[in-house]
Amino acid sequence: MDRSKLYRRFRRLLIANRGEIACRVIRTARAMGLRTVAVYSEADRDAMHVALADEAVLLGPARARDSYLDAERLIEAARKTGAEAIHPGYGFLSENAEFAQACFDAGLVFVGPTAAMMTAMGSKSGSKALMEKAGVPLVPGYHGEAQDEATLAKAAGKVGFPVLVKASAGGGGRGMRIVRSADELAPAIVSAKREAKAAFGDDRMLIEKYVDHPRHIEVQVIGDSHGNLLSLFERECTLQRRHQKVIEEAPSPTLNAAQRETVCAAARKAAGAVNYVGAGTIEFVSDGKDVFFIEMNTRLQVEHPVTELITGIDLVEWQLRVAFGEALPLKQDEIRLNGHAVEARVYAENPTKNFMPSVGKISTWRLPAETGGLRIDSGYREGDAVSPYYDAMLAKMIAWAPTRDVAIERLNRGLEESDVRGIVTNIPFLSALMTHPEVRANAIDTGFIERELAVLTQATPAPGELELCAAVAAVINDERQAAQAEANSPWQTFGWMPVGRRQRNFSFRVGHEPEQTIALNYGSGPSTLVIGERELAFAVVPRDGGFDLTLDGVKSFVAAVIHGHELYLRTRNGRFDLHWVDPFGGEMEEQAGADKIAAPLPGTVVAVLAQQGAKLEKGAPILTLEVMKMEQTLRAPYAGVLKSIKCKVGDIVQEGVELAVVEPSGE
Repeated sequence: MDRSKLYRRFRRLLIANRGEIACRVIRTARAMGLRTVAVYSEADRDAMHVALADEAVLLGPARARDSYLDAERLIEAARKTGAEAIHPGYGFLSENAEFAQACFDAGLVFVGPTAAMMTAMGSKSGSKALMEKAGVPLVPGYHGEAQDEATLAKAAGKVGFPVLVKASAGGGGRGMRIVRSADELAPAIVSAKREAKAAFGDDRMLIEKYVDHPRHIEVQVIGDSHGNLLSLFERECTLQRRHQKVIEEAPSPTLNAAQRETVCAAARKAAGAVNYVGAGTIEFVSDGKDVFFIEMNTRLQVEHPVTELITGIDLVEWQLRVAFGEALPLKQDEIRLNGHAVEARVYAENPTKNFMPSVGKISTWRLPAETGGLRIDSGYREGDAVSPYYDAMLAKMIAWAPTRDVAIERLNRGLEESDVRGIVTNIPFLSALMTHPEVRANAIDTGFIERELAVLTQATPAPGELELCAAVAAVINDERQAAQAEANSPWQTFGWMPVGRRQRNFSFRVGHEPEQTIALNYGSGPSTLVIGERELAFAVVPRDGGFDLTLDGVKSFVAAVIHGHELYLRTRNGRFDLHWVDPFGGEMEEQAGADKIAAPLPGTVVAVLAQQGAKLEKGAPILTLEVMKMEQTLRAPYAGVLKSIKCKVGDIVQEGVELAVVEPSGE
């Protein structure tokens, strides 16, 4: 293969992706003087990455297979705009060998490894065979070509339960199931194959021995076309949920210097087996004593910023320089490890409802400034819509510090100062995770989140005295800002009265809890708030995003968002949602039936698991939806008979549509 066609300088780059990674690549490419081309689906017309790029091309409908996964449309977009190279980002077609080859055949530079390298290392099965030959330690398992149920069942029996059933293509926890007994195997394979086919277009499976209490460690590697291959230290990615990484850090707090060199040397050996060119990651699992190769990701990783912060290297810039045909700018012994970095993935999802994805318009987007060692990689802004068609990740928050403890503190401070409204996010969950004492002590494994889920998703405490006072302040502050539109309004001065003092009562509630009332005394003299028998001196000074509340001589900042009578407050005690009770009455309480079997979000019906007329126990599975590339199973809310099913496999259903009816047994 002619290297001048594989690697050469270019001036215009198309980014075949969306969201934060598209924005991330665009920023570095533009800093290097390159022109950038974005691509987008109909659902992403107003997306941030489209606005950032120099040019943008509409690919097609919202569904990924009709837009971001359509190789022909991507290559045609490059032709239309004169782009000479394509950066695939991660996800979508980033590890698709056919797409890499199609780019080469079209005369385009693919910013990544060749199709041959991708085929050898991108397949979990193929890479394991290659590593076995190269002498890299492997987890016991089956990675053969035969995919029939009998072969997979025999392999699982030979390995011994528990086993991991895992998609050969792709990653991110999709198409992966832990199977602890033989009778669980067949349905797990069916479900994993279906999910893998939908996510990657490839339903081949492998079987691995499941390592109990495992730790996940990975090594960043990068190679150039001149034979140089480097490792850029390792990352710890042990904090996972459903095999999806949640928190990543570098370097690993688990390894000492000797272990670090051993695992990095093994990673270079693994990548060297195919003379790897480009950025990639060698992933290992550890049982606390030994480290085993599990796979290679032949692309940039979501968690690459933690490596950038401890090395001072821009990995996207290095990817582009390698694609230009340049040699890597540093040698192995010139790469220095500096400090510690921790990354949290911010998702549009509800941790208290089994991490159900959340869709809708972002009405408020307030994240802290990128100062003091804090970095934020985002693909969304205030006013943007989160659709049900793609991965639910909104942003990544990364903190660097000289030590791990300080990096964790900085990251948690950044999370605590973030306010995103209009959708539900996992930000409070991430903060609870970062403050958990076992996380601080690094006493974790990949099952930690599942074990501690009840602790990590504890309900917000009831609002206290501070929050009720802050709620009054939020209403008053909002009214004052509205009054400022009127010239010379006396209400621009808080508490103005022509003479004497007055009292105003406010009532708030949380959910369907009883109302709580607080009185505001104002007019001549200092304003006070009365809660029960207590009277507190009270003052409010507006600030960007909220106000300074002085209560009984103690001043603190309160973040506030008001939509009608709905109040969101963030105080030093946490985040609170309150409803301001209409003082003029007339409120209607919305009654939502918990027994309605309806689509929680827009999605596709991928399996019907019960027949009409069947007798069901409470919690029995009825059907499975694919929502945001993840499967969600809807279950019977009580014991009864399945009276009707109002959908079939393949149906695309909208949020709130009733899908089945269960007639209660009356017991």
